[in-house]
Amino acid sequence: MINKLEINGVHMEVGDDVRKYVTKKIGKLDKYMPKHARESAHVAVKLKEVKGKAKDRVEHICEVVVHLPQDNLAISERTGSIYAAIDIIEEKLKTQLHKYKEMHGAPRLRQRLTARFKRNRVEAEAL
Repeated sequence: MINKLEINGVHMEVGDDVRKYVTKKIGKLDKYMPKHARESAHVAVKLKEVKGKAKDRVEHICEVVVHLPQDNLAISERTGSIYAAIDIIEEKLKTQLHKYKEMHGAPRLRQRLTARFKRNRVEAEAL
């Protein structure tokens, strides 16, 4: 679970239902982060309610900024339902965090370890 999760509403009141939903969906994305980034990760969620082009239509905007040690990820989504926007943001964040983990995670740790074990086994057989 992400420790630092800020949820703010602009032109709308963020109720307990929405707050729980955001915590459930976005708060559990720490498993997609590298281990060294989990401690210092900070997520800011901004929920907005704006009038659409048609006067009777209301649109919801969900903006999420994830502050990570070596990068910031910013994603925004605009839909008719706040819950749908949160779901879409969750999927986009998963892909962004996967890319971040590939870039900043431990590079080829598994390959280095298997090469070391193979080298030790060959040296042991030579003796």
